[in-house]
Amino acid sequence: MLKKRKILIPEPKSRFIRVKCNVCGNEQTLFDHATFPVRCLVCGTVIVAPTGGKAKLINAEIVRILG
Repeated sequence: MLKKRKILIPEPKSRFIRVKCNVCGNEQTLFDHATFPVRCLVCGTVIVAPTGGKAKLINAEIVRILG
C-alpha cells in the first residue's frame, strides 16, 4: 500500500540545501538546482555553478539538506 501511495503522490527531486563556504566559513541556504552562479554573501567567491541539472558545488560543502 505504501509503495502505491508513493507513486500516486509524486515528490519533487529538487530541494533547498544549507552549504558552508570553504573560504570564509559562512553558511547560507540555496537551491540545489540553481540556474545562476551563487556567490558567498561575505567573501564573494563563487560557491555553486549551474550545470543544466543539479548545481555543482565548487568552494562549498553541504551542511544540511532542508526539506
